[in-house]
Amino acid sequence: MSILVNLGLGLLFGFGLIVSGMSNPAKVLNFLDLFGTFDPSLAFVMGGAVVVAFIGFRLVLTREKPLMAPRFQLPTRSDIDARLIVGPALFGIGWGLGGFCPGPAFAALGLAAPGTLAFIPAMLAGMWAARALAERRA
Repeated sequence: MSILVNLGLGLLFGFGLIVSGMSNPAKVLNFLDLFGTFDPSLAFVMGGAVVVAFIGFRLVLTREKPLMAPRFQLPTRSDIDARLIVGPALFGIGWGLGGFCPGPAFAALGLAAPGTLAFIPAMLAGMWAARALAERRA
């Protein structure tokens, strides 16, 4: 049952990414091009997502436990370290260069969007390299 719920929610999320334009690298790059062909429409998508997430977290965290898990899995660390700075910086650089981040890239894969077949293997290689480096340092 849990797998079907996760599949359904993942498909709904992917559909939302496609409808909003987040899976279109040109739209994302125009959003990031402040002094060129700036397109502010994705700011409304992100703002809407923040509002929904804010309300959702407030409602969910009033529960004792999730509906389909034995407990909530929340971060316990609150310190700021190099990983917390470097990771998002690399994410932002990749997003700015490719016009994709992980969720929209996988959603665009279903559309056979140009560049997706090159971006996803590169992204997965980067994730693998980051994990291997973290395990080596641990």
